[in-house]
Amino acid sequence: MPFILEGIVTTRNSDGSVNIAPMGPVVKREQDGTIRRFLFRPFQGSQTYQNLSATRQGVFHISDDVLLFARAVTKNLIAEQLPLSPAKKIDGVVISNTSQWYEFQIISSDTSSARAEFEAEILHTGGAGNFLGFNRAKHAVIETAILATRLHLLEKDFVIKELKRFEVIIEKTAGSQERDAFELLHTFMTTHQGQAS
Repeated sequence: MPFILEGIVTTRNSDGSVNIAPMGPVVKREQDGTIRRFLFRPFQGSQTYQNLSATRQGVFHISDDVLLFARAVTKNLIAEQLPLSPAKKIDGVVISNTSQWYEFQIISSDTSSARAEFEAEILHTGGAGNFLGFNRAKHAVIETAILATRLHLLEKDFVIKELKRFEVIIEKTAGSQERDAFELLHTFMTTHQGQAS
């Protein structure tokens, strides 16, 4: 059964610099439990869409560092601030302190709708193996990050209601990383409400 896996994608911009963006590809495990392909669905016009169209490759990262997600969503992240290393099978970069990463190449694409579909084949995997896991606060931050990328699609009242709901979870269960991440997202969303992120 396919599912969506939230993570971070690195791709190359046209000038060779690194674009870092949150992304939730559709994933299907094989019978042996492995993952061989991703289905990325970026919005047309996004930098990730432009880069995947041009280079047809990237690296997908899994991490329980929710501050990384928040900083990527709010564009409060500079690639040089991260521990980056060259990918092994593609012309890309790996965020080397993430739990697991997948180097991929695009094997097919459909750009006929607002959300394009890029089917990607995994060429190489690696990881730091430091995945601690998620508590309720980390889940709340991930959900808030997803909301922040959908401000142009959602009603203001719905966003406010969801923010209040997640804020309760943060207050009850968050550590400092989750609090910092939520505050960053909350400030971004209240400043940019109604605008595309």
